[in-house]
Amino acid sequence: MAALQLGPLAFPLNPLLWLGALLLAQALASRLAGPGARAAADAVWLAALAGFASARVVFVAGAADAYLASPWSVLDIRDGGWSPAAGVAAALAVLAWRAWRAAPLRRALGAAALAAAAFWGLASTLLGVHDRPPLPALALSAPDGDAAELRTLVQGRPAVINLWASWCAPCRVELPAFAQAQQRTPSVRFLFVNQGEDAAAVRRFVAAQSFTLDGVWLDPASRLGPAIGSSGLPTTLFVDARGRVVERHFGMLSAASLDRRLRTLQATPTPPAASTP
Repeated sequence: MAALQLGPLAFPLNPLLWLGALLLAQALASRLAGPGARAAADAVWLAALAGFASARVVFVAGAADAYLASPWSVLDIRDGGWSPAAGVAAALAVLAWRAWRAAPLRRALGAAALAAAAFWGLASTLLGVHDRPPLPALALSAPDGDAAELRTLVQGRPAVINLWASWCAPCRVELPAFAQAQQRTPSVRFLFVNQGEDAAAVRRFVAAQSFTLDGVWLDPASRLGPAIGSSGLPTTLFVDARGRVVERHFGMLSAASLDRRLRTLQATPTPPAASTP
């Protein structure tokens, strides 16, 4: 599961789990620190801020060319542009520094760090945040009436499958970046699978855009999202040349974050096909 559905609203699970881990760490550190409860809580929040800032800065620095084209987009933290390893390292460094300076806080901060890591690992495993669901055997139709099977469309080379709708504001924001990536990355197949709209509506929307989308398909019953564990839009699947989902992302992607994922996808080794006796 990549998103939490509450009525008509969907929320990405990753940020919710990070918030849960942070609140647990803060509560535990305060409880174990005794008279130093306020100092322990402050240390946890400082570590969290350092972690989030470092995760963003390191990612932006590694994709500086893409962000230079639109500097204000650096502030749009919805775009999936994070370096988790850098963030965790920075948070742990701050906690270690605070524990070194204040011996009475060491037990509390150490327990808080372990509890946060355990919460994240257990919750993400139970909720399937990092699951890689198989692509369903789903029949799609094109706006011109052609039909194809999803698994057949993605065989033979890496693919990016974007689930979108014309009424979805984040979808409309990210589609130009996807169109540009499609033009400059011919080695990757792009599929734009519309969720729930009829062919006439999709044709009108695509024709009205200043960019070109190749590989537009229709999923009138919106079956693909639930099948891969994400009923919210936009959702993007990154699929290797064997048709295996290697990453599933719920939420908007910027040009920089999409480019980073494309490089990772193209670098993913493809295991040889199993031989038949």
